[in-house]
Amino acid sequence: MHAFLRQLVLCLFWLWLPVSQAADSGWLRAADNDHASVRLRADAQEKGDTRLLLDVTLEKGWKTYWRSPGEGGIAPAIKWQTPLEMDWRWPVPQRFEVAGITTQGYDGKVSFPITLRGQLPGKLAGVLTLSTCSNVCILTDYPFALDLSAPADPQFNYDFSRALGTLPLSEGLTSQITAGFGAEKLTVTATREAGWQNPELFIDTLADTDFGKPVYQVDGQTLTASVPVSDGWGEAAPDLRGKTLSLVLADKGQAQESRVIVGETQSSDAPLSLGGIILMALVGGLILNVMPCVLPVLAMKLGSIVQTSSVNRRRVRQQFMASAAGIVTSFLALALMMTVLRLGNQALGWGIQFQNPWFIAAMALVMVIFSASLLGLFEIRLSSGLSTFLATRGGNGLLGHFCQGAFATLLATPCTAPFLGTAVSVALVAPLPLLWGIFLVMGVGMSLPWLLIAAWPGLALHMPRPGRWMNVVRVILGLMMLASALWLSSLLAVHIGPIPTLTLTAFIIIGLLLATLWRWGWRTALSWAVAATVALAILFSLLRPGSAALVEDRVAWQPLSEEAITAALAENKRVFVDVTADWCVTCKANKYNVLLRDEVQDALSAPDVVALRGDWSRPSTTISQFLHARQSAAVPFNQIYGPGLEQGRVLPPLLERDSLLQTLTDAKGK
Repeated sequence: MHAFLRQLVLCLFWLWLPVSQAADSGWLRAADNDHASVRLRADAQEKGDTRLLLDVTLEKGWKTYWRSPGEGGIAPAIKWQTPLEMDWRWPVPQRFEVAGITTQGYDGKVSFPITLRGQLPGKLAGVLTLSTCSNVCILTDYPFALDLSAPADPQFNYDFSRALGTLPLSEGLTSQITAGFGAEKLTVTATREAGWQNPELFIDTLADTDFGKPVYQVDGQTLTASVPVSDGWGEAAPDLRGKTLSLVLADKGQAQESRVIVGETQSSDAPLSLGGIILMALVGGLILNVMPCVLPVLAMKLGSIVQTSSVNRRRVRQQFMASAAGIVTSFLALALMMTVLRLGNQALGWGIQFQNPWFIAAMALVMVIFSASLLGLFEIRLSSGLSTFLATRGGNGLLGHFCQGAFATLLATPCTAPFLGTAVSVALVAPLPLLWGIFLVMGVGMSLPWLLIAAWPGLALHMPRPGRWMNVVRVILGLMMLASALWLSSLLAVHIGPIPTLTLTAFIIIGLLLATLWRWGWRTALSWAVAATVALAILFSLLRPGSAALVEDRVAWQPLSEEAITAALAENKRVFVDVTADWCVTCKANKYNVLLRDEVQDALSAPDVVALRGDWSRPSTTISQFLHARQSAAVPFNQIYGPGLEQGRVLPPLLERDSLLQTLTDAKGK
């Protein structure tokens, strides 16, 4: 009924229009929308097609849309009184981003050149429907009439030619452009001999397909744009292979419109996207063994060998194979957890279990127990029945060695080692079979040192013979475990506060001191009391507000948000993004080795630099969405924007001072 009434009103309007109109509609405004003005002008040539020019003027802060609006909005359209053959040409758009929603369109003034085909009546009438948006969106109808027998505006030819100059060309920008699809991502690769400065990619919408915000990488003359693809409902992305895409690629005043057939992800990228990622996963897993999260466990594992006077090859092989199996199994368990979270539309991320205070407390307690055992306060013994079962079911206590590998994996997750961050980010957005494959390779990579000794047990047999020195090794290993427990306690403070954390830590240390007093006497207990006091003082200095560790940072950090980035770029400022977490060891390394350096502090404190920090120590939907939009799922994550880097440049997980400062300089532009 509503549609019928609307059509009736339009018909009555067309009958009401005066019989004599000019070839210019004049500027039209609607009573319910004073933010936009529109005008239509025509030039009916004696022979051939009729040229039409649609001018739109928008107040500041308002925009209208391209033929493919993006994630919101409606493209302008004209409904003619009688059907006409129309060729609507679209100027190069720009990208707008508000609250994480990306759209494509125009602001300020824009003119659309339109060509009407064939023989036309002397008078034209129709209704222009225009969508304009700011904080709110208004859909407005503008009825108009044009008298084609009247002469055209003397300015028409100039304005029409000028409007044609805003259109993308069919060639001239790139010498080659290809598109490939894989892993729910569209990859567009273009070559330009003059190089790239500030590329922009706009893609026409396909049925049941949503294209996200492109991420650009420039390597000399080659531009690679990665575009996330979905069906708009959170389900798997449609298969784009074999489909034809219409797209516009622009760079600094030049633009080219192209049609490409989507194939597989380009073969030139295959080693990087598959073989390269697998290699990164393997190397990243291997590096985890020397990270401070895992090193105490590996040291304890090696220490368990030197404490045994009669070590044989078969036993060493079984023990280390069991630990390697524990590592690989734990990585597969992490893959299962990520799969369940993805299917449940939950936040994904490497090390997200360290956002749970119960998990942190459990890990800290286990570390304290291991530390106390290594320091000789007590020994963990299994019952004779369980020991016999384990001995007859696969070696001498293989379950314990399996658990050691699993425990090392759990402690490894807050460490985003070099190469590992890229592999994890790809895995968490890749198809599920590839996700499982990458996690399996990471497990194999981390277990390589363990497998090495299992393959050549003689390496372990060449270790020094047991002796009194072993007591010193046990104390060192115990102190390493205690330091790890202290680090975990500091993470717990983020969730429950510093005072409860200090109280809990004090109770644990007092318990250890009482056990030491009972086991070794008052002299040893007194020594441990002094050490515990120093440890508590260090922990308190780290946790209390205004501590020296916190006062080192002179940068005026602001909360991270997409809106803050957009606002800063609108003011021609540079933006430094730092997503970090208290449980991320690599983040700490970046902070103390790079971000707190005087020259970096000075650069980030410059008047034209806005420093934004996102803290992922606790669960945050905003930060999870921010990382997901950039195809990342791990911290640390650093990115720099600016007039010269409007699309942003992602920095490596392990920051380098010179690279960071150079990227900040590049962000200034010309």
